[in-house]
Amino acid sequence: MKSLKDKVVIITGSGSGIGRATAILCAKEGAKVLVSDINEENGLAVSAEIVHAGGEAVFIKADTSKAEDNRTLVEQAVLKYGALHVAVNNAGIAGPISTIAEYPIDGWQKVIETNLSGVFYGLKYQIPAMLKSGGGSIVNIASILGAVGTKFSPAYVAAKHGVVGLTKAAALEYADQKIRINSVGPAYIKTPMLTNALDEATLTLIKGMHPINRLGESEEIAELILWLASEKSSFVTGSYYPIDGGYLAQ
Repeated sequence: MKSLKDKVVIITGSGSGIGRATAILCAKEGAKVLVSDINEENGLAVSAEIVHAGGEAVFIKADTSKAEDNRTLVEQAVLKYGALHVAVNNAGIAGPISTIAEYPIDGWQKVIETNLSGVFYGLKYQIPAMLKSGGGSIVNIASILGAVGTKFSPAYVAAKHGVVGLTKAAALEYADQKIRINSVGPAYIKTPMLTNALDEATLTLIKGMHPINRLGESEEIAELILWLASEKSSFVTGSYYPIDGGYLAQ
């Protein structure tokens, strides 16, 4: 039996990268997927790909840094499919690269709004809908930088640490109400956000930072997200799962 058969799933930032791979995998596992992204062209392409393959999906344009867009996304899920069972809060941005003293204020605000506040807004509206649906699973996409630091990305590091903490707090609040909430910590993954921003020499350097000596693939992250979303992980909540090619073991 498919692990997400007839489950209604929201995936933010699913127009590319990890979100896209997760949307396609969840649809293969029987989910009704709300593909959501700020990029309408990419989002529509992913939803069309799912439908063409025989799955069920609809695209809803949303900017998760805006509370109202998160509320509307949940409302559309319930309106379209009658319930909400799973949410993957994946949308995120890298932000400026700079020392703290030189870091632009507007860059800080944008990264925090998207990568941290966006997850809070998602939880705020997803949880009540899941309670009405009898429970569910929420997976927040953090990062290895939710566990350790790095230079020149203070807003990203702060936001991802915040996602890990927010996940734990939310999980404790709703553990006895049949809602499980976990976070995933990918290392450097071969996504457009990474590969479009860096040259080959830098990418080679980054690969070498992982004991496995390569970048991760979006599909590998999607498999972990699927497990956390499904009943196969029914005793798991409040946890942070690195998926990092050995990065944090060093």
